Amino acid sequence: MMLKGIVMILSLAIASSFLLEYSLALSSEKPSASLVRRAFLASSLAAATQFVYAQTNAPNGFRRIPTQFIAALGDPNSSSGKGAQDWGIWPVDPGPRGVWLDQYKRELGDTNGMAPAGWRFNPQDWWLEEHGLIMESPQFPLTAQPGRYLVTGGRLVTTVLTVDADGSWHLDDSAKLYDVTHLPCRSARYHPVEGGSPLTAKKSDFPVRPGAEMPLVPGCSKQDYAVLFVIGVEA
Repeated sequence: MMLKGIVMILSLAIASSFLLEYSLALSSEKPSASLVRRAFLASSLAAATQFVYAQTNAPNGFRRIPTQFIAALGDPNSSSGKGAQDWGIWPVDPGPRGVWLDQYKRELGDTNGMAPAGWRFNPQDWWLEEHGLIMESPQFPLTAQPGRYLVTGGRLVTTVLTVDADGSWHLDDSAKLYDVTHLPCRSARYHPVEGGSPLTAKKSDFPVRPGAEMPLVPGCSKQDYAVLFVIGVEA
């Protein structure tokens, strides 16, 4: 119990640091790269600390795994629903493997879409995160891996998400999708409709506030996704 209390205090302290860093970044018309990195680091530390707390509460029958990330769609106030066939999963954190918008031409455009981290960019279907990093696409569909996942939003709720092959999903403990969404992690999927691309994105739209919608990119359609941390699967 003492460990849980200490971890919770650390989580709150680091979360406060994260909010301060984000406030500084958002108050600047053109936040520096170092300021964005500091906000990103504070966010990561807050999530990591809460992750440790969540691990101490892992239920029996689950094995812990390196954190994976679900891209989910649905009513944030729902505890169950359908449509998980439209959800995806990143087996590894896509952020550190991403490409900054201002590096798009050099690191993706001039390399036939091959990112330095080894993933391939699809100009017809691409992803952005809250700092303005172009990400690799998650693996679709999540229903190809039906089962029970231990999920958290890096805040106060850790619970079990059940995903069925027919696309239905359910959260235990009356948890809502919002409760297990990591609010600082914003992600959206873009499709060009009128010549849009990462080149038409506005760098001034980033970073994005926790919980806010991702910005529109001129010439593209957009779909926002919630991000859930997966910290365990059934043993």
